[in-house]
Amino acid sequence: MIAAVLFISFAVLLLIGTPIAVCLGVSSVISMLIQGAGRPLDTVMSSLPQLFSSSTSKFVLLAIPFFILAGNIMDKAQISKRLIRLAETCVGHLQGGLAIVCVIVSCFFAAISGSGPATVAALGLVMIPGMIRSGYSPSFSAALMGCAGAIGVIIPPSITFVVYGSIADTSIGDLFKAGVIPGLIMGAALIITALLIGRKLKLESLPKASWRERWIAFKEAFWGLLMPVIILGGIYGGIFTPTEAAAVSVVYGLFVGVFIYKTVRIKELWAIIIDSASTTATVMFITAAASMFAYVLTRARLDVAISGALENITGGSTIVFFLIVNIILLIAGCFLDSTSALYIFTPLFVPVAQALGIDLIHLGVVMIVNLAIGLFTPPVGVNLYVACGVAKVNLKQISKAVVPLLIASIVVLLIITYIPGISTMFTS
Repeated sequence: MIAAVLFISFAVLLLIGTPIAVCLGVSSVISMLIQGAGRPLDTVMSSLPQLFSSSTSKFVLLAIPFFILAGNIMDKAQISKRLIRLAETCVGHLQGGLAIVCVIVSCFFAAISGSGPATVAALGLVMIPGMIRSGYSPSFSAALMGCAGAIGVIIPPSITFVVYGSIADTSIGDLFKAGVIPGLIMGAALIITALLIGRKLKLESLPKASWRERWIAFKEAFWGLLMPVIILGGIYGGIFTPTEAAAVSVVYGLFVGVFIYKTVRIKELWAIIIDSASTTATVMFITAAASMFAYVLTRARLDVAISGALENITGGSTIVFFLIVNIILLIAGCFLDSTSALYIFTPLFVPVAQALGIDLIHLGVVMIVNLAIGLFTPPVGVNLYVACGVAKVNLKQISKAVVPLLIASIVVLLIITYIPGISTMFTS
């Protein structure tokens, strides 16, 4: 009964265009009211304040506002332009070079922003017009940018890994290590696909840069390139925790933006902080609402029932389990944002994974790659909407163009899923 109310009300709200956080929250409250029918309202709702507090006040979640703030500071410091210039001097002269630049710079910027949509927004204004001028269609240029931006949630430091680690109670440092190789493989797959498509087109290339030009571009981008080295090196070297690394990244970003590049003015910091606070509030609102949804699932023991059903269906086979996980998350990614999906599905998948002896770090990487693909999967692929706005194309055009990139990404997903060593080779 409660399960039907919860999922039907959620589906109805989603279909009428209600924001995801509101869908999760309202469907949860409706279910709680029906479950507590006949009891005083204040008794039924008394658990909500504590639930909100406990779900959003975890220490590890402090990394989210810091990484968001650091990403905004480095974006204001115009690091994206310097990274693009460096990549152009290195590979821009190759046929399809700008597509390669798009993906490479997305990988670097991902290690700064930790966010897919932020990567698309920061790089798209430069890369999409450049790819169009080189010969790619506007729709494919936007599609490639949207797909490359999704690498932002795979390559560390990733906000999504922080959320998964807090739910599954796993090492965020190990999750960051596990995301490096899968993110690079995803980038390589996108490059190969773009080059294969580019072979049919008359692509223009940039003039080959001299070694002096490359050295100048490297020096200009050096301080931006150093940021992920400091963050990841500090985490992997045991110098600081991921949460502390996030705070360090803010201090470093301010130092570079104000004193090195001198593109961030002190009077602009207030606007940057307000923007970061707004983004953080959105994430935390989704977190609180998703926690309510998970709470209702737990109270009604639906999580136990679903996990039990999954165990029976898999019959002890990890191959079948991961097949189910991939199918569910690929579909869910079409409609849910990453944070909501993680809060709903992680508590369902983790017990089954533990029973099957699956490494939770590997499970986390598989889930995050699935949800990264969801960022550029219609009809609710956030990256696609951001790219559409930049390239001035509609959703139908970009949805057709994204198909070959989507196929390549799913192939990578299957490789990562069934070869665990790719994710766990650097973890403890």
